[in-house]
Amino acid sequence: MPLSDLNRRSFLKRAGLLGGAAGWAAFTPGCANASAPSAGARTVTGRVTGPDGGVAGVRITDGLSVVQTDADGAFTLPADARQPFVYMAVPAGYRIPQHDTGTARFFQPLTDAPEQTATFELERLPTDDTRHAFIVLADPQTLDAHDMSRFHAETVPAVQSTVEALGDTPVFGVGNGDLMFDDLTLFPEYERAVERMGMPFFQVVGNHDLNFESPAHRGSYQTFRDHFGPGYYAFDRGDVHYVVLNNVYWPGQDGFGRATDSYLGHVPDRQLFWLANDLATVSPDQPVVVFTHIPMLSTLYERRGTDRPSPRNMTVNRAALHRMLEPFAEAHIITGHTHETEHRYPANVHEHVMGAASGAWWTGPIGRDGTPPGYGVYEVDGTALSWRYQSTDYDATHQMHLYAPGTDPERPDALIANVWDADDAWRIIWYEDGVEQGPMEAYVGTDPQAEALYRGDDQPERHPWVSPVPTAHLYAATPSPTASEVTVEATDRFGRTYTETLALR
Repeated sequence: MPLSDLNRRSFLKRAGLLGGAAGWAAFTPGCANASAPSAGARTVTGRVTGPDGGVAGVRITDGLSVVQTDADGAFTLPADARQPFVYMAVPAGYRIPQHDTGTARFFQPLTDAPEQTATFELERLPTDDTRHAFIVLADPQTLDAHDMSRFHAETVPAVQSTVEALGDTPVFGVGNGDLMFDDLTLFPEYERAVERMGMPFFQVVGNHDLNFESPAHRGSYQTFRDHFGPGYYAFDRGDVHYVVLNNVYWPGQDGFGRATDSYLGHVPDRQLFWLANDLATVSPDQPVVVFTHIPMLSTLYERRGTDRPSPRNMTVNRAALHRMLEPFAEAHIITGHTHETEHRYPANVHEHVMGAASGAWWTGPIGRDGTPPGYGVYEVDGTALSWRYQSTDYDATHQMHLYAPGTDPERPDALIANVWDADDAWRIIWYEDGVEQGPMEAYVGTDPQAEALYRGDDQPERHPWVSPVPTAHLYAATPSPTASEVTVEATDRFGRTYTETLALR
């Protein structure tokens, strides 16, 4: 059945999407005369079925309009002539359909025919998915066979171990953009890795997943679509609504047919229009988790002491997305792109900027902010989410690295702890020879090991352009000259405590 006009208009009004061209243009800088995109030209009819017949209430979309299946699982969708797919939001309680490679299969291509049909078949999960988990791999960013070999040899077994440890908990994965490092012929090797990881995987478009020979933005992610389907979509697991957005805008080639790398973070108006329709079907009590590649706003510019952020490291119309998430009691945006770890809290949202699966582009044992290569592990129980960062080559308790006094010339007397996934709710205290000394001082600086590995024009050897970046997840304390041993105890927002001890003499 079509989305209720009353509910839809109410949501659009709350989100700021009604009010004519001026209201719409507020979401898109530079589009003063923009208006809501029009649907039509094609009609798609079909049915969603499960083991017991039709499945009611499943969202069906072309990426603009959203309808829901009736009591018998049937739907009629007005499809825009420019949209390449019809797809469903996989509902809670059902398996995520998969291709043979393990990537999610929730879409069907559209043709130019004015009348079309599409059917989707669902299979019930063997266990309830109110409790479930997901793994987020940001920036595998494999440049060549060398990188892909390491991805298969290091990341895949680590993820397999994590999935095994989750037992019979339903789990899915998300490749959160920059699956490739421009060479899109390696997509099949990424798919082979997904198949080995043994769970359904959703993919996000990253700025290095584009066709740079495309003359314009619209064709720039055609190869991504050929492998993985739509660049934006939604699905449900348990009580949580998940959304994937494509916020990489690349303007295409210049007037001389040359590729340009002047991309920026931006959610196009057609996606925002679709998202308003999608979220209008979601209860405000449901948590909403959004995956997209480029952060809403990386604070790297502040940490570097510059006046303004790069449009490459922010989503220029992020306020639109924040407004659309305001009605929900809990909202998270999970991003990557910067190859560092960060937590931010704009509006009613918790933004997680994920450390990279490739670390510092496969050049060393840590990322440029000191975060080890790894991935996010999120567990969900009803509407409660918990998370941790899983370092690829370590067990789950590895959440910090300690540096002895004298390691950092900027703080020669200080014990330094890099607690890469710490946010404002963590408590980080230290002990000297077994005696508690209180909280450590948070500061902005560079990781000492990153300085040793990546500072200088000739290192790291593989990618000399990699360099350390200032980070805010460093903590300092000054031991006494006679101290023999120091211990740092970090307790996260979920009450889990991690400890590391360092002998000083």
